[in-house]
Amino acid sequence: MGGLNRRELALAALAAGCASGRGAAPDLIVHGGPIYTGVEAAPRVEAVRIRNGRFAVAGSLSEARADGRGAREVDLHGAAAFPGFTDSHVHLAGVGMAAMVLDLVGVASVAELQQRLSDYARAHPDGAIYGRGWIETHWPERRFPNRADLDAVVAGRPVFLERVDGHAAVVNSAALALGGVGADTRDPEGGAIERDASGAATGMLIDNAMALVQSRLPAPTPAMLREALLRGARIYAARGWTGVSNMSTSLAEAQLFEDFARAGELPLRADLYLTQEESGIVMQRGPYGEGQVRVRGVKLYMDGALGSRGAALLAPYSDAPTGGLLVTPLDQLRAFLARARAARVQIATHAIGDRANRLVLDAYRDAFADDPAALRAARWRIEHAQVIAPEDIPRFAAQGVIASMQPSHAISDLHFAPARLGPDRLAGAYAWRALLDSGASLAAGSDAPVEKGDPLIEFYAACHRHDLSGFAAENWGLEQAVSRAEALAMLTRGGAYATFAEAGRGAIAPGLRADLSAFSADLMAADPAAIPGAQAVLTVCDGRVTYLGL
Repeated sequence: MGGLNRRELALAALAAGCASGRGAAPDLIVHGGPIYTGVEAAPRVEAVRIRNGRFAVAGSLSEARADGRGAREVDLHGAAAFPGFTDSHVHLAGVGMAAMVLDLVGVASVAELQQRLSDYARAHPDGAIYGRGWIETHWPERRFPNRADLDAVVAGRPVFLERVDGHAAVVNSAALALGGVGADTRDPEGGAIERDASGAATGMLIDNAMALVQSRLPAPTPAMLREALLRGARIYAARGWTGVSNMSTSLAEAQLFEDFARAGELPLRADLYLTQEESGIVMQRGPYGEGQVRVRGVKLYMDGALGSRGAALLAPYSDAPTGGLLVTPLDQLRAFLARARAARVQIATHAIGDRANRLVLDAYRDAFADDPAALRAARWRIEHAQVIAPEDIPRFAAQGVIASMQPSHAISDLHFAPARLGPDRLAGAYAWRALLDSGASLAAGSDAPVEKGDPLIEFYAACHRHDLSGFAAENWGLEQAVSRAEALAMLTRGGAYATFAEAGRGAIAPGLRADLSAFSADLMAADPAAIPGAQAVLTVCDGRVTYLGL
């Protein structure tokens, strides 16, 4: 059969018969396991029937089968189904690209980083080397890597190795020379060149300083970008995601999203937020697009990341004499917000530190000073909202600002954030419970490839708040965990609301768009430890089966 296995044949048959927009396609019935609807009046049903991309029936199996017309059926064999999961903050091309460059995720020491670099350099003997994914917080060396570490392995060509958070990189001497970075090079605005006692660059570049080197390296070719984006989308469908808010999207990526959707190759729904540098088209015409792909707005940056001490704090870090970085000058941010309001463009601003969150809340408020209710209607977002001064937490609900948060950050950061922040600031860190109790709207995502991009890990982190080994220190704010129902809402209804789609998506009910995610574990009843190791078994987007793992 041309090399297709049974699972691939079944998926091909279902996809051919269930594609939305094909009026003659037979209906799809899903049953055989608990189906959680996200609807309070009917939280669990036995079966659903999907017709023309929408839920036609959500009830008993007999009700789903009552229509005399033929239907294809999928038996879950005990797996549990939910409204389609939406990743409200992802860099999808980065997810695919991570599989195409030097993978440093999980590196446990400087020595292991050097070994992986050495192995990669031998396998790829020409050109600059790009890698990403390292994080030093567990390393026995207790320090950032430096240019000497890289020079000892690769000295003759540029090496650029991005930290997992995307807000810092270590480069070798050849890369520093390529970027013209020397002892006399001044720190760019919103960035920092780490230096040793003599003033020489160590090779660590923070936030905007990365561009000094990165801008001189070869950019991904159009073919590479196409492969990365399509690979990332397929990975995401196979993990159970039905939709994404894709952040910092270039115009080239936006065009690829549209091309894939038009060709029937895009397995999920995508709401795009353009980079500030390439935002001219949406600022001129306002939000645009239809069907699977819509350009909603623009992604801005206020500060850096906590791990690399670029997050902007109200007081200095507890483990270093710095308060972080403002990546975008405040006057420039405010001027852009005024233009965005006039263009009715949705804004999503990266803010991690408590100072950055306060500044963004202030700037949003002031942009709508003449009509505060219009800010709520605009649904402007703060991405990450990671560390918030307790007195600022109620402002999200009061101003109508969406907190777009990534639960997995809390279980990744718990090993270093207490040292960065100190005990007093932890009360406002990753504060999902406090934000929900204040009435704020939360949308959950992953920030992949910073994190893995697994909906099961995000759900687990939100409701359990322990790392994947089951560890959480006593001071790690376990009271900020949310219930399983709230975690589900953050990953379904929350994402729909954040993209103005709550009237048509985010739950399982007749008339709504048929987005459905099914997993091998019952997320509402399973032992928390069993959730991250479960698997997606069925993904349905707009009535179309995009992944079948049964």
